[in-house]
Amino acid sequence: MSVVYFNYDPAHRPNLHGDILGSLKGHRLGIITREPREEVMTALRNDGVLDYFEEDLFVRRDDDPNATYSEAAKRARVTSDQVYYVDSDYEEVGYAAGTGIRAVIDPSRISLVNAVQAIDIGGIAACFEDARAAALNNDAGPDGETDFGRLLQRLDAARVRMPPLYLAAAHAPFVATLGTLGANGFTKIMANDPDTGTLMQDIAHSILQNGERFEDTATDAFEEVVTDLYDGFLSAQDRKGIKTPDRVVLPPLVKWGNPNDGPYTWPADATQNFKVECAVVNMPPANAKAGLMAWAALAHETAGHDILHADKGLQGELSDAVAERLQPLGLGLADYWSARIDESASDVMGILNLGPAAAIGMVVFFRGLLASTGRPPRLRNDGSSDDPHPADILRGYLGAATVRRLSFTGAAAWANVIETETERDAIGPLFDIAGISVPKAKARQSARLVAEVIAMHKCEVLRNHALIEIQNWRDADETIAQTIVPALVTSVSMPSSVNGAGVFAAHVVAAAVYAALSGKTQPSIVFKRMVTVLKAMHDGNPAWGPLHVIHPSSIYRDLAYHI
Repeated sequence: MSVVYFNYDPAHRPNLHGDILGSLKGHRLGIITREPREEVMTALRNDGVLDYFEEDLFVRRDDDPNATYSEAAKRARVTSDQVYYVDSDYEEVGYAAGTGIRAVIDPSRISLVNAVQAIDIGGIAACFEDARAAALNNDAGPDGETDFGRLLQRLDAARVRMPPLYLAAAHAPFVATLGTLGANGFTKIMANDPDTGTLMQDIAHSILQNGERFEDTATDAFEEVVTDLYDGFLSAQDRKGIKTPDRVVLPPLVKWGNPNDGPYTWPADATQNFKVECAVVNMPPANAKAGLMAWAALAHETAGHDILHADKGLQGELSDAVAERLQPLGLGLADYWSARIDESASDVMGILNLGPAAAIGMVVFFRGLLASTGRPPRLRNDGSSDDPHPADILRGYLGAATVRRLSFTGAAAWANVIETETERDAIGPLFDIAGISVPKAKARQSARLVAEVIAMHKCEVLRNHALIEIQNWRDADETIAQTIVPALVTSVSMPSSVNGAGVFAAHVVAAAVYAALSGKTQPSIVFKRMVTVLKAMHDGNPAWGPLHVIHPSSIYRDLAYHI
C-alpha cells in the first residue's frame, strides 16, 4: 500500500479538503510540516479532514530535505519509492524527487505516478560521441547556385515537388523577388552583402533540395519535425482564445548546409525581405545521417525563434518582464538575461513543446560541439558579453528549471537529472558572466527566475495568456513517447497508435532521445528508425499533398549555438 504525504502550510492548504482526500482511498495519508503537531491536528480537525490522516504519519520538516523524506519513509515503514509527496512548491518537489520519493504537484495525478518510467541515461556517453562525430563531419552539402539564369531554371524545375501551399507562399514570391533584382542585383548582393546573400541562397536551397530530392528521406523527416513544432504553438486548438500571429502561420521550409553554423533558422521577419511567408531552418548535412541530439535542438529553433518572431512585441514584453524580476539579484544579471531573451526564451519554448528531451538533448549536443573543436566536453562556465546566447552552464540550469514547471508527473525527476548533468560541468564556486564573477547559487537562481517568467508571464501580446498555457508537456505526451521507445531500441513493430490522432513528430523525436540515452542500442540505430517513422508521417501530411503582408527587418540568422 502506498503512502501519500501532503505538505501542510497554514497559509496555503488547498489540497487538504474532502474531495481530494476522499479520492485517495487505498492510500495511507500523512502530513509533512514545519508547524507544531498539535496546532496542525487542531486545524485539520476544524476543517473536518483530520480522520483521513494516520496519527503516526505526522513528520516535522527538517532543514535537510534528505532527513525529512528519509524520516517520512521510515515512519511509514516503506521504501522511498512507495511514498508520494504532494506540494505546490516546485523547489520542494524537486528535493523530494531527488531522494527517490514520487513527488507530484497535483494530487489528482497521483494515480499516474506508477506509470512513470525510471529515467535511464546510461547511454549518455554514446550519445555524446554521436554528437561529436557528427560535428566533426564537414560535409557542406550542395553548392550554392551563383549563376542567376541557372538558378531560375532550377527553381522552375523544382516547382513540381512543391505543394500548392508553399508554391503560393514561398516559391512564387521568391522567384518574383529575384526577377525584380535581376542578374545585376543578384550578383551585387552575392559580392557585397554576405548576410543577405546567405539568406537568399538558403531560401533557394529550401526549395531546390526538396525539388531535387537531396537526402530525400531525411529531408522529409526534417520537414515533418519543424512542421509539427511550429504547429504546436500556432494550432487553433492550442491557441484557443489567443489572436493569430502578426506574421506567418505557415511552418518553415528546411534545408541542409553550412556545417560550421550548426542548426539555425531564418525567422519569418527575415525571409519576408524576399517576400517569402515562412521561415527557413537549416541543419548541417551530417545530421541527415547521424547526430540525433541536433534534431532535439530543432525545438529551440522552430518552437522558439520562429514563434517568437511571428508575434510583434512578444520578445520585448518578455525581455522587460525578465529584467524587472531579476533586478533585485544585482551583478548585472537582469541586463544580461534580458538582452539574451531571444535565445533564452527559445530554450524555454522548445522545452514546452518537446519536453525534457529538448533540455537533456541540448546538454549533450553542446558537449559534443565543444569536443569537436578540441575543447573539454563540458558546458562552458563563462559567457562573453558579445555572445547573444546565455552561458552554456546557465542554459543547463534554465533547461532544468523549465522542465520542473512542466505538467507531466515525472517533471521533477527529469529536472533533477538535467540539473545533475549540468552540475557535473560546473567548475568552482564562481562563473564569469560577461566579465562579472557570479556565485553559482545566484546563477542558478537567476536561471530559475528566468524560466518562471518566460513560461508563466501573462503576456499582453498573447491577450493575457502565458506561453505554458499554449504548449506544455503533459502526462499524455510522456506516455506516447514512452510507448514509442521500444520500437526504436528493438525490432518490435511500431505501435499502431503512432499513426493515430494525437501522435506527433515531437513525440517521435522525444522517444528517440529517450531511447538513445537508455543505452539499450546504438544512437545510430535509433536515428535510422526515427527518420523512417518521421518520413512515413510526412508522407501522410496533407499540407504536403496536392491540395501578403510584408514585415521588414534586419537580416539575421538565429543560431542554436555559438562557438
